[in-house]
Amino acid sequence: MKLRISVSEGKYDSVINDLAAHGIEISDDAEFMVTEASRYPAFLSVRNDEKERERLLTDEIVYIEAFGKEIEIHTMEETFTALDRMYQLESLLDPQEFLRISKSVIVAKKHVKKIRPSLSMKYILTLSDGTLADVTRSYYSDFRRSFNI
Repeated sequence: MKLRISVSEGKYDSVINDLAAHGIEISDDAEFMVTEASRYPAFLSVRNDEKERERLLTDEIVYIEAFGKEIEIHTMEETFTALDRMYQLESLLDPQEFLRISKSVIVAKKHVKKIRPSLSMKYILTLSDGTLADVTRSYYSDFRRSFNI
């Protein structure tokens, strides 16, 4: 049997050796693919305007913003209320797709459309929905590293 695999670099050699030990050949032209399960959920539990619980796909999130203890999750169409704290949401989201840019904002990297430098080690971001968001000094280095600036 031939399989294609999609796993992290750290596990690649181990997975290939395990599969080979069971007589499975790895090939880029194989019909079936084995992928590594993500430890990050594909959705978050949120509340809509009517205070009803919903499942929101993380792919739909543009940014998350905290106002004290109230946390809003913004998509292109709607705004939801989070059921978790900001630090909990940050730990639930894939760091390859989301980045905390201030104490009160997490952005979806794919929705960052413009990056404008500002004074005092800051950036101002324009998101795909037109929202402006500040990268604060505390998160400046992480932001630069994440966007290879």
